[in-house]
Amino acid sequence: MATQIATATLVPALSAPRPTRSLTLEAVHALGRNRAALLGLGIVVTWLLLGLLAPVLPIANPDVQALTERLQAPNGEHLLGTDDLGRDLFSRIIHGARVSVPAGILVILITGTVGSLLGAAAGYLGGPVDAVVMRVADAVLSFPSIILAMTITAVRGGPGLANALIAVGFVLWPEYARLMRGQVLSIKSSDFVLAAESVGVSHPRILLRHVLPSADAPLIVKATIDVGAAIVLTAGLSFIGLGAVPPTAEWGAMIKQGADKGLQYWWYALVPGIAIMSVVMGLNFFGDGLRDALDPRRRVR
Repeated sequence: MATQIATATLVPALSAPRPTRSLTLEAVHALGRNRAALLGLGIVVTWLLLGLLAPVLPIANPDVQALTERLQAPNGEHLLGTDDLGRDLFSRIIHGARVSVPAGILVILITGTVGSLLGAAAGYLGGPVDAVVMRVADAVLSFPSIILAMTITAVRGGPGLANALIAVGFVLWPEYARLMRGQVLSIKSSDFVLAAESVGVSHPRILLRHVLPSADAPLIVKATIDVGAAIVLTAGLSFIGLGAVPPTAEWGAMIKQGADKGLQYWWYALVPGIAIMSVVMGLNFFGDGLRDALDPRRRVR
């Protein structure tokens, strides 16, 4: 009799469904199993930490000139060599991370937010709002990105990191607007949105509380990958003389200075080029892993 009671007690417990993890925990777990994504995240975080800690690290002052040591190849004293003014390239690369990486993150954060809100309004409200936002976006997208960024930078007064970042943001916002508009158009006819409308919930509240949280996954992935694109585009503007101005340690400007010296001083342009490449690759690895983690159909079991 006791055995039957114990068995009857255990059967429901064994047959009860296991509690399921939330979608967020599932995504985090899937991301944690993706070695390439973790490698990419580690690269980006390393550069951010190096840039943040640059003032207290035991490295040379990036702006101190030593003309007697100019254009030295990598050696024991200068791990990555020196530039044409004798400044230590290792120190300038580390301090350049304080400019290039945060600048790329900041411009995408602002651009993605503005573009997404405009696209959400266009997709949800439709009519004249949709027409105006999308036609302006089409006009911006019809120009080559670098040419439009050069024009905006020149109109705003010429070289300067702030002008370059504004130009990059203006070039990239239409992509977020178009992506968010498509997401909103596919969500606004869902049952939960129609139910909210039927009980009199205001349109702004529906958009902010119901529609946008359901459309954020593709935007997050795109923003992650686009940080690398923003870094490259900003470096391109600095390369042609429309970005950061001397003596600011910025990777694109350093590549330009090294390219002018030719292959004889190969380390001058190669070192900042590798820095940009490593950050962009890290962001791409992490972005691909984040895309797979946020899409249940692509997760590796």
